[in-house]
Amino acid sequence: MRINSFFNRNKKKETKKEDTNITKLVQNLEENLENIKTLLDAPSDLVIRKFTIRGSEHRCATVFIDGLVNDTYVRNNIIENIQLETARKQIPDNKQQLFDELNQEILSTTSLTIGYTLDDVSNEILYGSTVLYLDGMDKVFIIKTQGWDKRNIQEPVTESLIRGPRDGFVEDLRTNMVLMRRYIHDQNLRFKTYQIGRRSKKNLVVAYIADVIHPDILKEINRRLESIDTDDAPESGYIEQWIEDNYLSPFPQIMNTERPDKASAALLQGKVAILLDGSPFVLIAPTTLASAMQSPEDYYERWTIGTLLRILRYFGAFIAIFLPSLYIALVSFHPGMIPTELAFSIAASREGVPFTPLVEAFLMAVTMELLREAGARLPKTIGQTIGIVGGLVIGDAAVQAGIVSPIMVIIIALNAIASFSLPSYSLAIAFRIILFGFIFLAGIFGLYGIIIGYIMVNIHIVNLKSIGVPYSTPFAPTFFKDWEDLIFRKPTPLLTKRPQHLQTNDKQSTDKENR
Repeated sequence: MRINSFFNRNKKKETKKEDTNITKLVQNLEENLENIKTLLDAPSDLVIRKFTIRGSEHRCATVFIDGLVNDTYVRNNIIENIQLETARKQIPDNKQQLFDELNQEILSTTSLTIGYTLDDVSNEILYGSTVLYLDGMDKVFIIKTQGWDKRNIQEPVTESLIRGPRDGFVEDLRTNMVLMRRYIHDQNLRFKTYQIGRRSKKNLVVAYIADVIHPDILKEINRRLESIDTDDAPESGYIEQWIEDNYLSPFPQIMNTERPDKASAALLQGKVAILLDGSPFVLIAPTTLASAMQSPEDYYERWTIGTLLRILRYFGAFIAIFLPSLYIALVSFHPGMIPTELAFSIAASREGVPFTPLVEAFLMAVTMELLREAGARLPKTIGQTIGIVGGLVIGDAAVQAGIVSPIMVIIIALNAIASFSLPSYSLAIAFRIILFGFIFLAGIFGLYGIIIGYIMVNIHIVNLKSIGVPYSTPFAPTFFKDWEDLIFRKPTPLLTKRPQHLQTNDKQSTDKENR
């Protein structure tokens, strides 16, 4: 099955809005400065520095936002540099000649563009650039002088590993792009920039490897990003919700990560990484259920350890979804399937409990979710303590009061531990949502309800897609070659091909002839 068939669906009609209210710059310096002050409502942090070029009557002005720029860079590389260099040479009287001379010989900066409209000027000023006006010219110099404070590169908080790199993405887009380039030194690594948000105008970058990624995936990603129409995207989660295939599904169709090594590995497989300025979480697309169950540490350890970890995760996923519902079904509807001694033990532990297993499991599951949420929202110094101590105290008190049985406390605790074993937080939340559905199905229909729920979940998964790629691959559609790195992982020297279901242009990840 070729990937082209995955994109056979109705596409949304796109309409591009053209800005017909573009204000051109004028040749009068004072009028230009008044226009920018009026547009921005003359904020207190707007800095306008007027000066005259030494030995001439040419007037200039620099405009920037205080706190967004590097003041030292503006002073040394723009104002002082212009005054020193022009003092050593004859200043032309012609405005255009002086403008060209500033551009080609005097301004010692590596990032310089020309702006022609008031919109160009305002956008760049608000993004930390400095605008240099020359009286008599209807165009300006736009110089990149960003210098705001940013967080240092640190170990990722949400994706900790025992073995692996310790650096993580930060909120600065340029820093994140540098981290990607540090991991992939390939001339085919591409960064395509978009501007997201009609008012916030944030920069968004799509990273991919040109000779690896399938062109249909890249084309679909670009189409969805261009269709985003919103005032602001403060976090990459907004982008994820805009471009995902099914917003009603609990399953994450686009993965997020704080780890540059994980994002770069995804690019080498033929996927796309989406970086948003202001967010340390990078989106990875397309994704599948199988890839969401994998961790970078699977490849940093030997293949036997990586395989064992994956088997444990799948077992943990089974417990996280089915354990409470299986207990409810067996105790309420099918006690004959329980071994005799265990059945007597369960019956003795439930003696005096006023609730049915369904209500008992529901109350305990909700209590566990409340403890998780409380632990996440409290300060880190006491959050973990509240989660552990709260669970022990409430569980013990509930058993002593005869509200729940001891075995139910054990089952809910095992369920919580199993959900923590999943490498993807978004996928773990999806399983926690599905858990409640299985609890009610088991409480009403028993094992038949669990089977019906399992079939419904599988039908949903096989119909779900991520950027047009089936979410259930390589299980269905079946790509047997990809099973080499699915649950059981082959030794690294034998993993010579990229994922078959992504239909990459360059299918080989290693050179067999030179091995």
